[in-house]
Amino acid sequence: MIEIPQDAKTVEVEGATVEFKRFEKDGITYYAFDTSRCGPPEPMVNAMAGLKLIKDPKTKLVMINHKMPMGLLNKIEENYEIEKYELPDGNVELIFSYKPGASEKADLSDSHCSG
Repeated sequence: MIEIPQDAKTVEVEGATVEFKRFEKDGITYYAFDTSRCGPPEPMVNAMAGLKLIKDPKTKLVMINHKMPMGLLNKIEENYEIEKYELPDGNVELIFSYKPGASEKADLSDSHCSG
């Protein structure tokens, strides 16, 4: 799990509907957002916007959500390394990392869940 520092900077992310924070830890740049209080399609929309920021192994995306976003995972799990954690408050944290040769192939234009 990654703790988002209090001094993380708010950044503008194109297409996002929630606040994104940016911080660095151990040479890695993290972008983090929280959609735990949002309903569909906001978790998917914000995840797709955030995933566009992951262009190399030194950039990761942290998502806090109220449940495991299965529609999102089904769509992009082959394109990113994904760490999944259950948080003490019942929410989940996902950390998306660059997967060489696969992340470039992710279709991040469609931010709708497909069943």
